[in-house]
Amino acid sequence: MINYDYPLNERVRTLLRLEDLFAKAEFFASQAETLDHHAALLSLFEILEVSCRADLKSDLLQELERQKHVLEALRHNPAISQEALDSFLSDISQTAAKLHELSGKLGQHIRDNEWLMSIKQRTTIPGGVCEFDLPSYHFWLSQDAETRRIDLHEWLAPLLPVYRGLQLVLNLLRDSGKTTHQVAQQGAFQQMLAGRVAQLIRITLSRDIPCFPEISANKYAINIRFTTLGGIQKPRACDLSVEFDLTLCNF
Repeated sequence: MINYDYPLNERVRTLLRLEDLFAKAEFFASQAETLDHHAALLSLFEILEVSCRADLKSDLLQELERQKHVLEALRHNPAISQEALDSFLSDISQTAAKLHELSGKLGQHIRDNEWLMSIKQRTTIPGGVCEFDLPSYHFWLSQDAETRRIDLHEWLAPLLPVYRGLQLVLNLLRDSGKTTHQVAQQGAFQQMLAGRVAQLIRITLSRDIPCFPEISANKYAINIRFTTLGGIQKPRACDLSVEFDLTLCNF
């Protein structure tokens, strides 16, 4: 199955972008090749740009605290595993505590590193980090893989509480929705929201279906048009009846 998440507000859009960038940064940093570590550093620079919102940390803390109160109310619910609930509440508390420990602007340790910022500045130029442009960066990339991994972890580690916080928030959001099975006749689907509020739309469909959803939505309606890749041609509308699962997520 393939999941497609579509945010309906700017806050969720920012969290989804950061989730994607952190996953890439961690993956590439764990590899051994020079190009992998270059990709990890590029992802780190993008995280720096996206996380510059001053209220990101407070937004995460506020949402975690709100969800903690919601979950605490389930403590005596016989349908809920108390062991799993305690574990999740502990995870929320530990993540919130680590977020509280972050001081100053997110990523300030990177902004204060003149060498890293000189590399970041050159990455905006196509081919701008060639060895003749940045011999010091070429030298760093020529170090052994473990040395580079240690450096990448040092630069990434102060931001990881944000990653864990947004993972918890997004997982709670994704689990909050009710899933319905739908069919897009000739690749088109529309549903009126009729007063329902959603922060995230999740569409799930089989990998065997040769198309993908293009989504537009507002507070009144959801419009989905399934599209297929046309080889060297531009994507074209899919005229099949497509079965998919639709989840409207909202805290």
